[in-house]
Amino acid sequence: MPRHTVHLAVELALLPPLLGAAHRLGLRQELLPLALGYLAGSLLLSPDLDLYHSRPARRWRLLRLLWWPYARLFRHRGLSHHPLLGPLSRLLYLALWALLAWALVGLPRAQPPPPALLLPFLGGLLLPQTLHVLLDRL
Repeated sequence: MPRHTVHLAVELALLPPLLGAAHRLGLRQELLPLALGYLAGSLLLSPDLDLYHSRPARRWRLLRLLWWPYARLFRHRGLSHHPLLGPLSRLLYLALWALLAWALVGLPRAQPPPPALLLPFLGGLLLPQTLHVLLDRL
């Protein structure tokens, strides 16, 4: 299994070629949401959030406490490392926290982003996580 630093180095090294390919394909408006999703997937929503003491969990600083129940629910390299179900579990987990915060504090609802920007963001989010799982399996 590659160390976290190897995962991150490979993921970040592939971002510029990915953005270059997207640009050549004419996806110019999608570049920013794609890049932001990719960086969020690499740095903040890594499959290794199933380990409470992992570097991705520490990047959340004080909000790292939010990930303690997630780490207790999912064993390392279990469902959290599935290419589709893993990212989905983390997104749903964050959505539950956001819903709880909204219910307790009564925060105003944000306007949903346009689908034209949401899809590249979600695609960018999935790519580094899929790469992480592939590197773990090699």
